[in-house]
Amino acid sequence: MSYDRYIAICKPLHYGTLLGSRACVHMAAAAWAAGFLNALLHTVNIFSLPLCQGNAVDQFFCEIPQILKLSCSHSYLREDGPLDVSACLCFGCFVFIVVSYVQIFRAVMRIASEQGRHKAFSTCLPHLAVVSLFVSTGAFAYLKPPSISSPTLVLVLSVLYSVVPPKLNAFIYCFRMIRQTSLSAPLTATSTATPIKFHYWSFHNYCDKEH
Repeated sequence: MSYDRYIAICKPLHYGTLLGSRACVHMAAAAWAAGFLNALLHTVNIFSLPLCQGNAVDQFFCEIPQILKLSCSHSYLREDGPLDVSACLCFGCFVFIVVSYVQIFRAVMRIASEQGRHKAFSTCLPHLAVVSLFVSTGAFAYLKPPSISSPTLVLVLSVLYSVVPPKLNAFIYCFRMIRQTSLSAPLTATSTATPIKFHYWSFHNYCDKEH
């Protein structure tokens, strides 16, 4: 979404070329492949850990920290490598988002009209809100001190960073597509009606000249 906003604001004339159907398919495939390989790496490693504390987790899904709590002493060290891979992947995505929005803010600040700047910022705020929610709740869930940990807090935080952001992203995109469709419908009707009117008058002018 940050790349979508970057192209829409910084390179609007090339939006259809840079974000065509093929580019969207490639980006979606890359994201799904990276997520699948990352999940597969963690799944294979987690299933190889011996569990000494039972098999019930205090979570609504098999979250890695909750499973590591059930593992035997020192066996959780096997997960250090996959966690480092995930950390590098998340850090790369975070840097990409930050660089995209730095370019966006630089382009927006060059807009002369205040209304134009406000409109450009309003298109970025929903995605920024979703990213801020995901990063803040995820970082707090994984980096919080054990002294303030509680099952209810862990459950609420996990819902906020794993369930809410994907739902909000889908809602934002659906709302944007509906809005763009409603705005482009009059323009489409006008563009299709104009050539018919032109040919109609051209035909009558031709007939008058012939007569």
